[in-house]
Amino acid sequence: MASTLEFISRRSPVLCTGGCVASSQPLATGIGLDILKKGGNAADAAVAVAAALNVTEPTSTGIGGDCFCLFYRAENKKVYCLNGSGRCPRALSLQVLKQQGFDEENPVPPSHVHNVTVPGAAAAWADTVDLFGSKKLTLAEILQPAIELAESGFPVSEVSAFQWNAAANKLQAANNRYGTELLIDGQAPDHGQLFRNPSLANTFKALSKLGKKGFYEGKIAQAIVELVQSIGGVLDLDDLSSHMSETVQPISTTYKGIKVWEIPPNSQGITVIMALNILENFPIKEMAHNSADYLHITCEAFKLSISDSQWYCADPAVFPVPTEDLINKVYAARQTNRINLQRASETNNRGNPFNTGSDTVYFTVVDAHGNACSFINSNYQDFGTGLVPEGCGFTLQVFLNMAEFGMNPQMAVDAPRSYVEYDNKDQTWHLYLEEGIDIDVVEDLKAKGHVVHWPVTGQDRKLFGRGQIISNGDWWRTGDISVTNSRVWWAGSDPRADGCAMGYCKV
Repeated sequence: MASTLEFISRRSPVLCTGGCVASSQPLATGIGLDILKKGGNAADAAVAVAAALNVTEPTSTGIGGDCFCLFYRAENKKVYCLNGSGRCPRALSLQVLKQQGFDEENPVPPSHVHNVTVPGAAAAWADTVDLFGSKKLTLAEILQPAIELAESGFPVSEVSAFQWNAAANKLQAANNRYGTELLIDGQAPDHGQLFRNPSLANTFKALSKLGKKGFYEGKIAQAIVELVQSIGGVLDLDDLSSHMSETVQPISTTYKGIKVWEIPPNSQGITVIMALNILENFPIKEMAHNSADYLHITCEAFKLSISDSQWYCADPAVFPVPTEDLINKVYAARQTNRINLQRASETNNRGNPFNTGSDTVYFTVVDAHGNACSFINSNYQDFGTGLVPEGCGFTLQVFLNMAEFGMNPQMAVDAPRSYVEYDNKDQTWHLYLEEGIDIDVVEDLKAKGHVVHWPVTGQDRKLFGRGQIISNGDWWRTGDISVTNSRVWWAGSDPRADGCAMGYCKV
C-alpha cells in the first residue's frame, strides 16, 4: 500500500444547466445524477449518494453514523434543516463513567464502546425523502443503486483504499467479532481491488422494505445491541426504537451581503457563523491570499469560535445553548477586539476543546428546479468505533476564497489550506499548513508566535477536509451575490478525495 499521495491533478469547474452532484467518490456522484435523471429531486439524490458513499467510503461515513441535512426549496425560497444525530444511551450517565474511572483527566478513549450513540443516519435518510423528496421515487428505488453496488462489488479507489488500510486495525481487533465483514482475507482491500458487502446490502433492503422500523427494530437493532452490550456498553433496544430525527430551524448570518446557513447546536455549524462574523470586521480582500496576515487573522478567528462551540455545543434539550447570543454581530465585535494583530493567542479560554477530526463526508446536490441539498454524513473518526454488528455489514477558508478572492468553485477547493487545533496535552494551539503555502509565510507566522506544522503533504492532507461546491451563477467574479447567471451551475470537487462533480444540461 503506497504511503504517499501525489497531488498533481488540475481540474476545471463543472458547468451545467440541469442537475448537478458533487461528492468525494465518482460512483456515488454518478448514482446521484442517475436519480435526478429518473425524476428525483435534490433530496432524493442526496440520500442515494449517502448510501453509495457508505458502500464505497466506509471509513468516513455510513448508516451506523449520524447525518445533517440542509434543504433549499426553490418554490418558496426557504431553507429547511434536519438534525439526524443520535443521542447517547439513556443508561450512560456521568456517574456511570466516573464509576468506571473516566473523567476530564482520563477521558473515554476514541474507540471505546461508550462512544457508540444511537445511529441517526437511517432515520434521517428516510425522513429526508419523506419531508423533502419529490414523491416520484420510493425509498426503495433511491437505495437500489447502492444495494446493487454492495452486492455486485466495486473497485476501491485510491484515497479510500489508503484510509481503509490505515484504520484496518480497528476491524481486526479481537473484540470486533464481525469486523472481517469489511475486510478481504483479514486485510483492507487494495486500490483497484473489487470489494463486496452483501451484509450492508441486506441492511439497505430492510430499510427499503420496512422503513425506519427495519433498522431500529428487529434483527438489525438486536445485532447492534448484542454487540455493544457484549463488550460493556449500555445501549439497549429502547434507545433504538425511540429514536427520531428532528426538524429544527436553521441558523444563519450575512457575510458582506452573502447569506450563510448552518445547522444549530448540537451541530458545530455555529463555529462557521461565529468565525465569519468576526472576519467580517477585517479587510480580508486587502490581504494577499494565504499571506501571513491573512492566515493569522483567520486562525485567530477560528480559535475563538472553536473554543466557544466546544464550550457551549450540547443537546439543547438538556442544556440551554445561547445560540442567538453567540451568533450576534455585537458579540462578534467584542471577540474581534480580543485578536492581537501581531501575536498569536497561545491558550484556550473556554476549557479544553476536544479534537473533532475530519473523518466524514460532505456532498451537495442541486436539481433542475433549483432545489438544493447540503448533506453531511459521518461515522466519527475512521470507521467510527470500528465495531461492526453481525450481518449488518466545506471549510471556511474555501468560502473566503470565493467571497473575498474571486475564485471559482474548483479553484476554491484546490487552494492550499490551513487547520487549527488545540492540543490538550501541551495546552497549546497548533497551526497546520498545507504544502503550497510559501516558506516566508511560515516563518512570519512562527514570528507571531504560532506553533506551525508545515508542509502537510500526501495522505495527511485529509486533515483539511474534503469540500464540495455547487454555485448558482458566477457571483464571485463581481462580488455581487445579487448579480448571477442563474441558468448555469458551477461546481467543484476536492482533489484531496477520489471524487468529482458531474452535471447535465436541460434539453
